[in-house]
Amino acid sequence: MSSTSPSAESGSRRVGLLGGSFDPIHHGHLIAAAAAREVLALDEVRFVVAGRQPFKAAGHAATAEQRAAMVDAAIEGAEGFSVERAELDRPGPSYTVDTLRILTAREPSARFVLLVGSDSARHLPDWHEAAVLPVLAEIVVLSRPGTPVPSLPFPARVCAVPAVDVSSTAVRARVRQGLPVRWWVPEAVEEYVRTHRLYLDPV
Repeated sequence: MSSTSPSAESGSRRVGLLGGSFDPIHHGHLIAAAAAREVLALDEVRFVVAGRQPFKAAGHAATAEQRAAMVDAAIEGAEGFSVERAELDRPGPSYTVDTLRILTAREPSARFVLLVGSDSARHLPDWHEAAVLPVLAEIVVLSRPGTPVPSLPFPARVCAVPAVDVSSTAVRARVRQGLPVRWWVPEAVEEYVRTHRLYLDPV
């Protein structure tokens, strides 16, 4: 593989956007982001913390600020990772198309790459103004072993990432049961959850 990234050749930065509730962020999120950055030669991966996801009728267990703080703690000191607050700084549902419009207007020279898990990609055609998404960003489906990649009505690249059998739902359940989550989430996130007494009540 050439040491020259696509962004260096084009003069623009390639920025991956990995959205989610991150309620809480766990090692599966981090490994997928690291793999995508490496395989796609991204200059940066931003964790786009959802303010209010349209498809989550039950809401979030932790507040938006708490979820962002946990992502901050998880990636502290990690090169090429950052938190994107665009969805936290505006009211209403967190539609990805609105986020992309804000980012492309704010950073016209950047080339945005929308990173979507294969599970979420099944619902991509139903997202708000879905047809506009590939106009604003390159779409990449993160494929884990054993998980089929859905066919989409617009171009999308597939990027293989390691399968990590952990979910935010499972982490919250373990916390409620009084079980340790040290190997499910970064130590800083475990400490934040314990200090702020998160996930003790069912949502």
